[in-house]
Amino acid sequence: MFRIEAAELWVVRLPLKFRFETSFGVQTEKLVPLLALRGEGLEGVAEGTMEFAPMYREETVAGALHLLREVFLPRVLGRTFANPEAVNDALGSFRGNRMARAMVEMAAWDLWARTLNVPLGTLLGGRKTQVEVGVSLGIQPDEAATVEMVRRHVDQGYRRIKLKIKPGWDVQPVKATREAFPHIRLTVDANSAYTLADTARLRALDDFALTYIEQPLAWDDLVDHAELQRRLATPLCLDESVTSAQDARKGLALGAGGVINIKVARVGGHAEARRVHDVAQAFGAPVWCGGMLESGVGRAHNIHLSTLPNFTLPGDTSSASRYWATDVIHEPLEAEDGLMPVPAGPGTGVTLNREFLARVAELHEERRA
Repeated sequence: MFRIEAAELWVVRLPLKFRFETSFGVQTEKLVPLLALRGEGLEGVAEGTMEFAPMYREETVAGALHLLREVFLPRVLGRTFANPEAVNDALGSFRGNRMARAMVEMAAWDLWARTLNVPLGTLLGGRKTQVEVGVSLGIQPDEAATVEMVRRHVDQGYRRIKLKIKPGWDVQPVKATREAFPHIRLTVDANSAYTLADTARLRALDDFALTYIEQPLAWDDLVDHAELQRRLATPLCLDESVTSAQDARKGLALGAGGVINIKVARVGGHAEARRVHDVAQAFGAPVWCGGMLESGVGRAHNIHLSTLPNFTLPGDTSSASRYWATDVIHEPLEAEDGLMPVPAGPGTGVTLNREFLARVAELHEERRA
């Protein structure tokens, strides 16, 4: 049992160390909402991964803050719960808005794990002490810049290179990268930028031994992905299209892909992420943990989830120092030779840098029952 006595909300704006271009556009900073749930002298923390605008999925930071203040937090503050699933049940009557609900659910998992004095990964059923990680590289000005960027990260030991692609910038960077690095694990991510009319262009990627092509078609589609998969040799990886274990089952049964990218917040939290993991395992489909340019709080949650057994492909949880000059947590989350250690200690194993938050937060407020 654990009690939720109070909640704190922050919103911080973190400048990225690099210009990150995808099929959505160019990103140079990240707006990060954070939620801490406190009870009996402990606190659990989670991060919202929705964007300022509804680019990835339909949720936004502004919408999430409204729901947290007016709908979700009033239903959990001042209450005692048997486990985080019970917290999720308290929010179960509300449709959609999985990323906002995940902030409450994931903070509850962290708080419960700290109450039990066990690592979050152990509580979820994971056993690994380190996880394989890769990098996601944005669109570069030309092929030479792409190859140089790949070289730098291969030299750092990352276990997978993922290139962002879009119509008009796909075969060229992949061909140049594969010629320079014949043996690396290489993938591409289209973030829903293509349609079935682009089949010939996507089929050309079959020549480069990609591990998978991630979310080439619409963000809410499974049927067209199934048709595209029948036309390609390279496995498709479903990302935006999977928001639940039911979506995972339907997508894999349809043959819409052979790999699933699990993002905890996209599916509503750790409990549903674990169910997606289990469904994929039953279908013999590997999974990996995708990233949303998270700060250290979200990154720590991702690392713990990745300790589950069917996370057999490297995830996006590369070193935090690639992204931020200063993180919102004290503990450095740094990979070595493509392996990210699981933070030690109860819960996520990381603690908020409150002095930094006090200096940079654009919003900070506390709520009680």
